[in-house]
Formats: sequence, structure tokens, C-alpha cells
Amino acid sequence: MSEIDLSALTPALEKIIPLGRSGLLPALHAAQKIYGWLPQEVAAEVAKTLKVPLADVHGVIEFYSLFYNEPVGRKIIRVCTDPACALKNADGLLDHLCAHHGLEAGQTTPDGTLTIERSPCLGLCEQAPAALVDDKAETNIDLDADSYELGRPRSIVGGSLRMLTANCGNGTTSLASYGEYAALKKARAMKSEEIVGEIKSSGLVGRGGAAFPTGVKWEGAAKAEGDQKYIVCNADESEPGTFKDRVLLLDDPHRLIEGMCIAAYAIGAAKGYIYLRGEYPYTLPVLENALTEARVAGYLTEDFDIEVRLGAGAYICGEETALFESIEGKRGFPRVKPPFPTTNGLFDKPTVINNVETLFNVPFIIEKGAVDYRKIGTEKSPGSKLFCVSGDVAKPGVYEVPFGVTLRELLEMAGGVVRTLAPGASAGGGTPQGQAEYHSAPQLQAVLFGGAAGAFATSEHLDLKLTFEDLRAAGLPLGSGVVMVFNETRDLRDALKRLGHFFAHESCGKCYPCQMGTQRQMEILERVARGVALPDDATRLQDVGWTMTDASLCGLGQTAAGAVLSAMKLWPEMFEG
Repeated sequence: MSEIDLSALTPALEKIIPLGRSGLLPALHAAQKIYGWLPQEVAAEVAKTLKVPLADVHGVIEFYSLFYNEPVGRKIIRVCTDPACALKNADGLLDHLCAHHGLEAGQTTPDGTLTIERSPCLGLCEQAPAALVDDKAETNIDLDADSYELGRPRSIVGGSLRMLTANCGNGTTSLASYGEYAALKKARAMKSEEIVGEIKSSGLVGRGGAAFPTGVKWEGAAKAEGDQKYIVCNADESEPGTFKDRVLLLDDPHRLIEGMCIAAYAIGAAKGYIYLRGEYPYTLPVLENALTEARVAGYLTEDFDIEVRLGAGAYICGEETALFESIEGKRGFPRVKPPFPTTNGLFDKPTVINNVETLFNVPFIIEKGAVDYRKIGTEKSPGSKLFCVSGDVAKPGVYEVPFGVTLRELLEMAGGVVRTLAPGASAGGGTPQGQAEYHSAPQLQAVLFGGAAGAFATSEHLDLKLTFEDLRAAGLPLGSGVVMVFNETRDLRDALKRLGHFFAHESCGKCYPCQMGTQRQMEILERVARGVALPDDATRLQDVGWTMTDASLCGLGQTAAGAVLSAMKLWPEMFEG
């Protein structure tokens, strides 16, 4: 083995040293950028410099899928094969690339120039099939024409409202275009409790899936005792089928910064973090530039500043306490609650954590007032909602609508159900079926609500109003706004198998019900997809599912069986041995 030259690493680590252990992820990103992977000598140097035990450094490297402790190619192509991309022949794309370069998925060329990997969701579902080529998104891929778009992904925005998405769809909005932080200016003329009261009066709840009242969260942190408080933006949207936050971050970063500044003023926080998912590296320079603009303009000062922390590929870090652990330089294991983040969050200090879409609502509420905000949507679900529409629709994209529109209306905005599969390609793992074989209009088979952790709806739900209360009554989760559409040609057993693989891969392993349950669920779903289910597999699948739901430590395990259990209720014959 050749000796590793550490001379280039020293200057890269110098600016990270003041962060201590919490600088571990930035240090590993910096080191991997230099060497392409993280050799033993590099890990040891990072450990020594940051005064972190070497075993802990290796533990972090092995936990995150985007860190490599073995050599990889100088170029890495990651092809998404999760459900939305699978519907658009992602397997064909992966096979094409591997065959062209003489590789199998996960292999590197002998000369070390290229590695091709199978990847979980990349947050590019509306532009499927998609890949990540180093730090660039590869979208609009046409295998027949051998064409694609490489770089920053396009933002495809629609819907009947343009409130949160007012500045989206035309590239990044600079501070000059965004204008002054009018809502922040108004907030600074208010008392803390007045700001919190306005957010509570608006009825705003978290848009990341949990739907916890935002004002109540802010109030708890504002009243908590602490010499330091934090605002954290959860930009780790890793739910398969979710991509709305990517569009908001790329196109209108100043609205997020303004929302975080208002939150910080309301609770008395002096520091903020944006935790950006590792699969969005092309978003990092956009955010850094916007933060620089905000500092120059005086919106970010010594009283409150924001740091971007880039993740490294771990779905579990979308769970708020696992995200805190990651920022602190640890493996992304969720914490036992209570205590809750509002009193014991990041660095054990009072913390408010909201996702991107939630924080985007804040400037509008403060500037226009809660009364005007509540004029949009319904009484119990005020405001607008961003839906991530993907799969078998004519116009996939981010759709902003007021709460209360029906699923039918949303699908009509997206151009309706279509058959988009090319002749000869596999229809989601089933029999090859081409568009030319069909003469009737395409039919809706199912809609996956809420992503991998969601549940299925059918054509019987088309007139269901998209509100928290109506979906809850129908047994469907709003989740992060995923609406993944499957036409009648699709083999849902294949989609379930991919969801099973996703959860088995992403389980952090901290609690046994999820660690073992996701593995058993995956094994059964693989048999179901192959048509070789054992006689008692349906019973086993239900037992595993409810055990994970009832006994897992965090939301990953508690929802890992949601889509499967809903499919078993709708189509029990699919699981018969």
C-alpha cells in the first residue's frame, strides 16, 4: 500500500479545529474531497486533530453511506432505483451504464476512474430516472438518444397557489431580487411572546410529517432555561418521493434564512444550523452564497448566525434527535424521548427544529398576519401545502395548493394518469408491457401517500380532500406531501419490495424491533415479489409490521411497515402463497 501524503489535509482541518468533535462530519467531507476516500492514516489524522477517539471516527465513517473506507473511482455515478425512478426504468439505466463500462453495480473500473452504485432515493423523483454524478444531478435521461442534463436539477413547480413558491421556477433568487427581510423587520418590533402568539394563532403545524404545532414548539423553547439556544432547519428530506425542499432551497434560500432569523429572535437563539442531506451537494454553494449575502446586508450578525452542516447519506438523520447527534459528530442514532428538544436538544440545549417548508411559512405569517394566513386552506388545516407528485402522471413536479383540494383536482393539475413506460421495458418488475399494447385510457391503480413511510390510496379516494383531518379519517398520512402515482400496469409487489429494501438498508440498528423487523420484512417482500410466498408469509408480515410499529424507538421503525400493511388491507390476494 502506498504511503498517504497528509500534507494537503493539515490546512483543510485547521479551520475546523475550533469546532472540536462537532466538526467531524465537515472534516471527513474535506478529507474525502482530497483523497477520494478515507484511508486509515487519514482517519487517524482527523481523530488526532479533533481529539476524537479513533474508534469513534471509524464508527462515523462506517455509519454514513457517502463516506468510503475503501478506494472508489475518481468519478462515482449513483443511480436511484427506489420506486419513483423504478417506474421510469431505472433498472434499465443502471444495467446500461454497467454494461457500457463492463461493471456490476457497486464495482470500480480496474484503472480506478469510475464507480457505479445503486442508490436509495436522490430526491429527484419528478425527473426520474435520475442519478448523481459526483456532485451533479443527472436528469432528463433518454437512453435511446443517449442524452441527459447534468448539473443543477430543474425546478418544476405548479399548482393553484404561488405563496411559498412565489420565487421558485426561475433559478436562484438573489437578495437583490428577494428584497429586504420585511417580515424580520416587523418581527424585531414585536415582543417574543407576540411572535410566538402569532405563529400559534396561524395554526401552522410541522410540514415534515409529524404535524406538531409550530407555535407550541417555539413557546416551549422560548420559556426553557438555557445560556445558549439553537434553531435547526431539517433539510434532510430523504423520504422516497419527496423533493419539495430541494426546490425551495435552490430557488429561494433567503425565505428560509428570514424564517430562521424570526424563529431565533422569538426564542432567543444565537446560533442556527441548516442540516442539508448529503445527496444535495449541488445545493450547498447556493446556501453558502445566500448566507454571505445575508451577512453583508446585516441580517446575520454575531447575535445570530447560521452554519450549513452537510450530511453524508443516512435517512435516519431526518429524525430530529438523530440529526442532532450527526451535527455533534456522532453516528445518527435517535435519542430516547423525553427529554424533548425544546429543553434538551442540540448540545443538550433548548432547540427549535423545523423543516424547510415549515420555516417558509413563517415570513408570510408575520408579514401578513395570522388572520390573513387562515383565509387559505381549511379551519383545521390552514395555509397551503406543497405536494411532491411523481410516478405515472403527465407533469410530475412540486404543486402548491390550499389545504382542501381533492386528490382528483391535484392529479388533474398534474395532467392526469399516463402510461409512460417505453415498449419492451419492465413495468415495475412485472411482465414487459409497452404503451403500444394498450388502447384504453390509462387507469389509476394506486397512490402512495407520504412516501416509503406512508400508505396506499385507490381510485375510491379521488374525491378525498387533502387536509390533515380528512386524510386522518381515511387512514392515510399526509406525511411529507408525497403523492406517488401508479397506473394499472404496475406491479405493486415490486414497489413494496423496493420499500422493504429501503428500510432494511436505512435502519440504524439501535433498537432490535426495527433492526430485525426491517430485515424480516424485506425477506418476505422479496418472496412475494418473486411469486414464491410461503403459506404463512402474510401472517408473518403482519406480525413483523405491528411489532415494529408498536415497539420501535423512533419514527423509522414505527412507520416502516405502513405501506405494506395498507397494501395487505387493500389487496390481500397479492400476499397469498
